[in-house]
Amino acid sequence: AHNGTLTNARALRDRLTEEGAIFQTDSDSEAVIHLIARSRCDSPDQQVADALSQLAGAFSIVMSIGDTVYALRDARGFRPLVLGRLDDAAVVASETCALDIMGADYVRDVQPGEVLKIRDGIVTSLPSLEPKPHSPCLFELVYFARPDSRVSGCSVDAARRAFGRQLAREQHVEADCVFAVPDSSNSAALGYSEESGVPYELALIRNHYVGRTFIHPTQTARDFKVRVKYNPVRELIDGRRVIVVDDSLVRGTTSRGLVALLREQGAREIHFRIASPPIVAPCYYGIDMPTREELIGSSHSVEQIGQHLGVDTLGYLSLAGMEQVVEEYGPFCNACWTGDYPAPLVDLESERATAQLRG
Repeated sequence: AHNGTLTNARALRDRLTEEGAIFQTDSDSEAVIHLIARSRCDSPDQQVADALSQLAGAFSIVMSIGDTVYALRDARGFRPLVLGRLDDAAVVASETCALDIMGADYVRDVQPGEVLKIRDGIVTSLPSLEPKPHSPCLFELVYFARPDSRVSGCSVDAARRAFGRQLAREQHVEADCVFAVPDSSNSAALGYSEESGVPYELALIRNHYVGRTFIHPTQTARDFKVRVKYNPVRELIDGRRVIVVDDSLVRGTTSRGLVALLREQGAREIHFRIASPPIVAPCYYGIDMPTREELIGSSHSVEQIGQHLGVDTLGYLSLAGMEQVVEEYGPFCNACWTGDYPAPLVDLESERATAQLRG
């Protein structure tokens, strides 16, 4: 099981193929299996360490070899991984909410670069990976993780409420009510309401049988899913000045469709507030984001985005404000907001170099 993305997967695949490895899938995870299988080290512990030393990018991995389980995180700790205990068994999961569901106790986070060996319920630490600056993903707190989890020691719900309160301090506007684009924005909208004093309403109802729209591959499907996914409560919107809080804005297509829905329901003013900065760069560390060209924040000003959405005002949480409220749990990776990638993008850089040579 692998959460993350290897940024040198293509380079590893090319090298291993030249050495005679036969790949069965397009998954970057398969390269790890070949590296272990082809290692010349004597023991499984050493073979795993040998394989891990050749990986670049983001990886939280759980694997079994015989009756032994290995659980590990890359040295920067991009993706979360936690250790729990259920009676005599050790448990590992991406988020603490998974432990809650199965009745296991949270023990601790697996540390960045740590390699755990689990056998017969006994957990031992193997030599860690070469230390790197810690860079857990801040987008986990903004959007990806569940609010009932703790990530990097931080309550996701508490972080999102703090983002919302900071957003209200930075981007306040007079209005009759504030509501979330459910569900990942609920906590941020509550925080905004708590700080601003604007009443919080449940003015958007979400259909939970529809997936996350920004990940859907086609524009037509995304547009249709906006109407299927959200249904406004007209009595809370008609004739009112509303503040709509969302956790992030990726392409802008879902939000634009949502604004049109709110206009149809009689909203007098629509003030859109985003509880994170503009996303200007894709993620290469395990979150399936669009290309840079598809990210509306990479090529449009805030004013232009607001015009595109059709809102009265648009306001984002600043990067400094976002990082400030969770600084005790950082530092974090903020690459999708800055374009500053902490781990080398081996395959991408090779691809660019090849394109330049051909050009």
